[in-house]
Amino acid sequence: MKWILRLIGFVVVLVLVAVVSVFFLPADRIGALAADQLRKATGRDVTISGVSMTLWPVLGVRADGLEVGNADWSRQGPMLTAENAAIGVDAMALLSGEIKIKNIEATRPTIRLESRADGRASWVFTDASGAAQIETEVAPDRTPQDIVIEQMQITDATLIYDAEGADLVSYTGVDLSLDWPVRTGPAEIAATLRPAGSDVDVTATIGGFNAFITGAVQPVDASIRAGGGTLTLNGRASTAGEVAGKLSLDLPSTDGFLTALGLPAPGLPDTLGRSVDMTTDLTLTTDRRLSLRDLNVDLGGNALRGAADIGLNGTPTVNAQLNAGALDLRSATSSGASGGGGGEAAAPAGSGWPRDPIDASGLSAFNGEIALTASSIDLGQFKLGQTRTLLRNERSRMVFELREVAAYGGTVTGEFVMNNRSGLSVGGKINMAALDMQAVLTDAAGIDRLTGKANGEMSFLGVGQTVDAIMKSLSGKGAIRFGQGTILGIDLDRLMRSGQVGGGTTVFDSLGASWDIADGVLRNQDLLLKLKNYEARGAGQVGLGLQTIDYTFTPVALRANEGNGIAIPVRIVGPWASPRIRPDLEAAIDLNLDKKIEEEKAKLEAKAKEKVRAKVAEEFGVADQGQSLEDAAKQKLEDEVKKGLRSLFD
Repeated sequence: MKWILRLIGFVVVLVLVAVVSVFFLPADRIGALAADQLRKATGRDVTISGVSMTLWPVLGVRADGLEVGNADWSRQGPMLTAENAAIGVDAMALLSGEIKIKNIEATRPTIRLESRADGRASWVFTDASGAAQIETEVAPDRTPQDIVIEQMQITDATLIYDAEGADLVSYTGVDLSLDWPVRTGPAEIAATLRPAGSDVDVTATIGGFNAFITGAVQPVDASIRAGGGTLTLNGRASTAGEVAGKLSLDLPSTDGFLTALGLPAPGLPDTLGRSVDMTTDLTLTTDRRLSLRDLNVDLGGNALRGAADIGLNGTPTVNAQLNAGALDLRSATSSGASGGGGGEAAAPAGSGWPRDPIDASGLSAFNGEIALTASSIDLGQFKLGQTRTLLRNERSRMVFELREVAAYGGTVTGEFVMNNRSGLSVGGKINMAALDMQAVLTDAAGIDRLTGKANGEMSFLGVGQTVDAIMKSLSGKGAIRFGQGTILGIDLDRLMRSGQVGGGTTVFDSLGASWDIADGVLRNQDLLLKLKNYEARGAGQVGLGLQTIDYTFTPVALRANEGNGIAIPVRIVGPWASPRIRPDLEAAIDLNLDKKIEEEKAKLEAKAKEKVRAKVAEEFGVADQGQSLEDAAKQKLEDEVKKGLRSLFD
């Protein structure tokens, strides 16, 4: 028993001697020891200055200056600098040769992170030994001991992130904490950023954190909460920029989420992203290629599903295939669609086109192609059925290729172009087949008097920053051809027979016209309307910019007036909202009087010719009624010559 007690006492004395020797180490020696261990753990130069020390149970080192070097290819300077830092080491673990850092604290540090397009990242410690150790002269060959950082707390930091090909990102007022109790186990990371004043909370659980910080792919559960919205990722990731997993986005307010991140509020329309609920399988590679599969997104009323590949180097390049059901775009096409409360109210009917400025800066947001299929599209003013389109965008010039659009009982093909490279312009080429023109004209201009199926083509171009300016600058041309149809509100047969203008319906067999557009005014000179007993020609102009019409139809009763016809022009004049339709009696009188005058003139000319012929016939002594005046003159001349010759020989 005595020997046992002596042995215990000897061990206690050894421990006390070791502890006392540690306590009496100079502070700068402790700082150098801590710097050396951090250097071996990270592979970076570490400098600790102005060191003071605390004692049991945590061997603490407080430094007035701390600097951790960056990767040798970095251009941002040290990875970490801090004016006030503290490191606490477990004293008992230290006696056994284990480096167990209980806590690291830093106040108002600056953290600089960089990544390059080739996959390099400054926070990947690929040049580290991966094993810190206490070097002693008595045991230089002892097995290296792993370093453990149980807790880290950083307060009021400045975070700078420089990704090659993207704008420099800088945040101030960042709080960061790390809880990593077991070196081979998971780490809990929490950060709070305030890029726009309000808190943005970032949390993550990373399995195998020791392997993660050296670039290995590890399980990751992460979330970002800002402005009432949440982004979550459940999958795997590495510090080199590789990410794969399920991404979820729940944004009751897209504007609120983005402004909390310090980004501008896009002011998206209702049903088109003002709120977002999205899930997708995400894959991000080290060369910044983002793949989205099994994409399901609800934009606040419009649902899309599909897949997309996106390149994130510089301006994003997008290649996407999207499918939608019934797509409601009314909020995007109506005045004040931004919903931001700064635009003018929609203009009342008949007061002209909207004058709200059109913000087309979004055309520069990406390049690429997006194919969209929808069962129907509601544009507010126009309604489309089954639709297949391809959107191509290149340097702020977006082309909507209408591959198949079911609309108004027919089909529409062609393309629509928006170009914002040097001011906004819109244009297109449209081909229409078997469209219900009553429905088209009702939606386009509130005109419901014309019915029938039509085929046609048109091209147009408009320039301006408002709908009003675009409509007043329109230029282009087109043509349209109807089969059988009707004109409501006027009965041409009754008008021609009795002169009554009242209501009724005119049924026609065909209708065709072509037109030119310049400065927002459509002009037509060749409208031809054919009916069974009538035909009508038309000429005039439609003010597309001013929403006015001045057009004259001239119907002709083909069988009236003993088959010579009677014409009564009908003039449509005034604003689209309330045009006046009335017969142009003065023109009717002029037209029919001119025709009568021509007829009477022809009769008088015929009578005069007959009298002259009779007089000449009498002078020439034409007896044969079948003999022409020319033959009679020749005969008379011949007779006179014969008489003259006989007188010479008598």
